[in-house]
Amino acid sequence: MFVKQFMTHNPITTTPDTAVPKALRLMGEKKVRRLPVVDNHGKLVGIVSDKDLLHASPSPATSLAIWEISDLMSRIKVKDVMTPKVITVPEETPLEEAALIMADNRIGGLPIMHGDKLAGIITESDLFRILLELLGGRRSGVRVTASVSGEKGTLAKISQAIFEVGGNIVGLGVSEVEDESGGATWEVMFKVQDAPQDKLVAAIEPAADKIMDAREA
Repeated sequence: MFVKQFMTHNPITTTPDTAVPKALRLMGEKKVRRLPVVDNHGKLVGIVSDKDLLHASPSPATSLAIWEISDLMSRIKVKDVMTPKVITVPEETPLEEAALIMADNRIGGLPIMHGDKLAGIITESDLFRILLELLGGRRSGVRVTASVSGEKGTLAKISQAIFEVGGNIVGLGVSEVEDESGGATWEVMFKVQDAPQDKLVAAIEPAADKIMDAREA
C-alpha cells in the first residue's frame, strides 16, 4: 500500500498572493481544510490550513468598523500566514511511513510529489477512511478479538483455523499491548464472514491466550 493509491490527485491549490478571505472562501466551496501553495510556475512553496487563515482574521471583539476589517483582510495574503517549509513525500512512499511522518510532526496533511511536481495530497481524513477499510468496518460479519503471544506462526495458525470452519477474513487489526508485568502481548482483531460465531471462537481458542471479545458486527 502506497500513498499514490489513496491520495487526492490534482489537489485544490492557492497562490502566495491570494488574499486570506478568498482562500477561506475557496476552502469552504471545495470543502477542504488545507491548501498547498504553488507559485506561478507550479512549484510548491508552502501549505496553509483553515486554522492559519482563521487566526489571521480579526477577533469578534474588535472595535474596527466593518469596512476597516474588509480592507485589513484584503491586505493579508496567503504568503503571510502559510507554512513555507513543507514536509512532503514521493508517490511511492509506503502508507504507514506517511502516517508515521504525519503523527510525529503533528500535521494533518501531507503533499505528495512526483519528482519536483505536486501530484496529490493525503490527509488525516484519508487515513481514518483507510483504517476503516482495513478493519472491515463497512462489512458485516463476526468480529473476534484475541490476545496472542508474539510467537512466530501464530497468525498463520489462526488464519488456517478460520479457513477450516469456512470463514473468510475481511478485516484485520494487530496492536502491541503492554501487560501488567511490563511485557508485551498482541491483540488481534479478525472480521470474518461465512462462519458462525461459536465455531469461530472454538477454532481460534487453541491458538490464542485469551478470547477477549466476540460479536456480530
